Amino acid sequence: MFKDRFRKKVNAQKTAGLHRNPPQVEKRDGKHLIIGGKRMLSFAGNDYLGLSEDQRLKEIVSSNFAKYGTSSSSSRLVSGNYSVIGEAEAAFAEYFGYDEALFFPSGYQCNLGLLSTLFTKGDTVYYDKHIHASSVKGITLSGASPRGYKHNRVSHLAKRLGSDTQCQAPVVTESLFSMDGDLLDIEGLGQLKKEHNFLTVVDEAHAFGAMGEKGKGIAKDVADIAVGTFGKALALFGAFMLLPEGFKEYILNFSSPMIYTTTLPEAHAASAIDLLPIIEGCDDRREHLKNISATMRKRLTNEGFKVSGDAHIIAVELGEETKTVEVTQALFNRNIFVFPARFPTVPLGRAIIRVGMTALHDKKDVKLFIEKLKEACNEVC
Repeated sequence: MFKDRFRKKVNAQKTAGLHRNPPQVEKRDGKHLIIGGKRMLSFAGNDYLGLSEDQRLKEIVSSNFAKYGTSSSSSRLVSGNYSVIGEAEAAFAEYFGYDEALFFPSGYQCNLGLLSTLFTKGDTVYYDKHIHASSVKGITLSGASPRGYKHNRVSHLAKRLGSDTQCQAPVVTESLFSMDGDLLDIEGLGQLKKEHNFLTVVDEAHAFGAMGEKGKGIAKDVADIAVGTFGKALALFGAFMLLPEGFKEYILNFSSPMIYTTTLPEAHAASAIDLLPIIEGCDDRREHLKNISATMRKRLTNEGFKVSGDAHIIAVELGEETKTVEVTQALFNRNIFVFPARFPTVPLGRAIIRVGMTALHDKKDVKLFIEKLKEACNEVC
């Protein structure tokens, strides 16, 4: 029974152009991937500063795992509450300008653990309709009443909130949206926050490390709580939440994903502490990332592609799902690896090629990508 059900659903995904079958990556080499013995120029990752291949960081992490061991062997609330983890969390809270921090094994788990615990039945939570799936799931599991507003439309959020200037209902959004690539309207949201005094949760996963002064993100002026990830610009693994005073104790006591999960090892926390001065010193990489991303956006637009994005995430909208998959396959055949984002990641019929720029890319890479994209589109279309 189950096999038949699964087979039918998978076949339906294939027919709709929504089937997922990622290729196996044999090796990563900076901005390149080795897949099937072929060297591919990649625009599919989130290693925005190019630090994951940095020799300094490799040596630091290797040394820390040799010193501390490979596993915490316990949940945080049993015997895994190591002092170095607390030291790392305090360091991150101070660096990013918050009172407290908590580390989680993944970004999905972090959003889930935060939002499912923070809110409860009877609450109304307003959220941007393009927030990450983990945030949507967290709000749903909380039992709160979710009310979405049009993507990055503060005017629509204002209508949702209504005329009540004492509204305490929280707002959940992102600072740099993971698929659209556009930036949060911080000024508009800040003004609305002054009028309604709501709690704001901002996912800065794609901004921390890559944007803002010393990589501290862009939403501190409006974010009461922020979520970040180690697995993108910070080139490690796991995630963290940044909190006001007193929130950490509450999350530790009531968040199921925190209570019942083996915590990250001590070596991770030690590496996170060592990572902060590296991130602080990456101004040149951040500047190059900003400039090369602007070059890619401008040249794609000049070639007539439908482009969105304000930073290092660039969406090239092709629309139809099957066509988008075929174009990315044609790019793959030309040794360019890029990600086709389709429903439910993006709205149905609005499939995109998601271009992830990094500080390792240069103008030659931009030129090559556009040449091959044009060839691929001509072949498919």
